[in-house]
Amino acid sequence: MRYRGSIVSIALAAALAVTTTGAWALDDARYPDWTGGWARLGAANWDSEKPRGVGQQAPLTPEYQALYEASLADQNRGGQGTDPGYQCRPHGMPRIMNANHPLFFAITPETTYVFRDISNQSRRIYTDGRDWPAGLQHSANGYSIGRWLDQDADGRYRTLAVETRGLKNPHSYDSSGIPFHKDDATVVTERITLDKADPDVLRNEVTTIDHALTRPWTVTRNYRRVHDPKWVEYICAEDNHHVVIGSEDYLLSWDGFLMPVGKDQKPPDLRNFEQPPR
Repeated sequence: MRYRGSIVSIALAAALAVTTTGAWALDDARYPDWTGGWARLGAANWDSEKPRGVGQQAPLTPEYQALYEASLADQNRGGQGTDPGYQCRPHGMPRIMNANHPLFFAITPETTYVFRDISNQSRRIYTDGRDWPAGLQHSANGYSIGRWLDQDADGRYRTLAVETRGLKNPHSYDSSGIPFHKDDATVVTERITLDKADPDVLRNEVTTIDHALTRPWTVTRNYRRVHDPKWVEYICAEDNHHVVIGSEDYLLSWDGFLMPVGKDQKPPDLRNFEQPPR
């Protein structure tokens, strides 16, 4: 409980600094000013410069391209494909950095925290010089180690370089269901830095190394600073009408009855329920 309380204290102190004085969350001139909220620029597609679906031109192997096209076909029929989000599962890395809801950064010398309101997901990027743990436990957001860079040699950090390992399936790049390899060996690197011409724009160059890809895949996510962000609680399970029975997805109607999500979808198997007499 002490550890959780320390995180809450850091977030509260940072939020107070933003809303009351406009000061940096960390009183150290070496670190950049990332206060406020950061909303995405461009579409929610993983590569915001390209259209959704196959237009993303994800460099997938033939096996995983076939899985992706099957996911898209299922979505076209009314299903959800391989997007885990509809079951209120965590979006995970790197999708958490899509910034469908604004991101919030809290910087300390040892750790940079990334918060967002969708399912209250958070990241810890350790910048204290630690090495990778011997027994790395896999999780939705993985384990992130970062390093601050002073590229101009002026005594100020401008870029946070991050590497994330230990990611756990199921997860996808965006809602279209672009898949990751099932071996959970994904490595994601990031270079997060303020735009030199506009300090209210944050750029995140993200490279994914994964065995479902034929080569490392690099995209740049861009964010616009919101100086007075409105933090809205979002609890996915509160109004989630999806019901998964076996491998089939159904919807719960407003009056409490199951309904299909696609044309000609079969009803669920009721073999374990007493059947009415014919």
